[in-house]
Amino acid sequence: MKLATPLRSLGKTTMQITPIGLGMMEMSGGGGLLGRVFPVIPQEEKNQIVKAALDGGINWFDTAEMYGNGVSERSLAEGLKAAGKNDKEVLITTKWRPFLRTAKNIPISVEDRLRFVGGYSISNFMIHQPMSFSSPEEEMNAMADLVDAGKIRSVGVSNFSAERMRRAHAALAKRGLPLAVNQMYFSLLHRDIEKNGVLQAAKELGVTIIAYTPLERGLLTGKYHKHPEALEQKSWIWRTSLKRGIERTRPLIAIMDKMAENHNATIGQVALNWVINFAGDTVVTIPGATKVYQAQEAAGTMKFILSADELARLDEASRQLS
Repeated sequence: MKLATPLRSLGKTTMQITPIGLGMMEMSGGGGLLGRVFPVIPQEEKNQIVKAALDGGINWFDTAEMYGNGVSERSLAEGLKAAGKNDKEVLITTKWRPFLRTAKNIPISVEDRLRFVGGYSISNFMIHQPMSFSSPEEEMNAMADLVDAGKIRSVGVSNFSAERMRRAHAALAKRGLPLAVNQMYFSLLHRDIEKNGVLQAAKELGVTIIAYTPLERGLLTGKYHKHPEALEQKSWIWRTSLKRGIERTRPLIAIMDKMAENHNATIGQVALNWVINFAGDTVVTIPGATKVYQAQEAAGTMKFILSADELARLDEASRQLS
């Protein structure tokens, strides 16, 4: 499938990824703490979602130990196998859960990750949060050992500040490895990485930013603006948050709606397109999906590119909300 947006390097590694990946957090239902938040999706439906992403051109998937203690990772592996994909055709990023642990747990955890992904390689293994009992240097040395042992292909972090990211990068450099990614919260409504130095540091170091929550749990799809009754399907926590955001974002959604019409796209695709193009090649993103059409729409984002004028207009409208 011909995409308007070309593949991008995963940091300074040789791996090439599509600007859109598929986030697998929503497929953690039934396992661990997150399993209580997300619905249990039958594996056949998960297979269809994964296939829709692949058919749309997506070549990588993001999961984590925290996503159901293996439920998400296993679900992804089953979906890839059902789609007939071998290890060389896809890339998988996953994460180590650092809470109440030290870096000594990393080589133990990776064995579980490899078992759950069922024969597929781990293209990038991240520290999920800066909340372990170990320093970034200790964590990076443990990760570098895994690369040397052939357990993982590259190293990443998630939710790391600019200063902590630089420390991780420096520690890996001593081992002859690049820090490939830093996964961060980034959207038209949440642009902290532009202000706190993370985005600038990533550009300086050649680190890819993987943006999570790019659609703000559906708020930036325009669905709830046009169909507020759909809010009743959400939990009371998300419903309350979304209600506050609807009126505030109406001007932005109106602009995006017009752009969507011009590109024969959806409002959500416009939001995702801004995320992957506004900062150049540095930022990629991982929208989630619980339905086939959501995976199809995410992949469809790569069929067009917003113009420089459109990117600037959304930038201005977004800044007026901050």
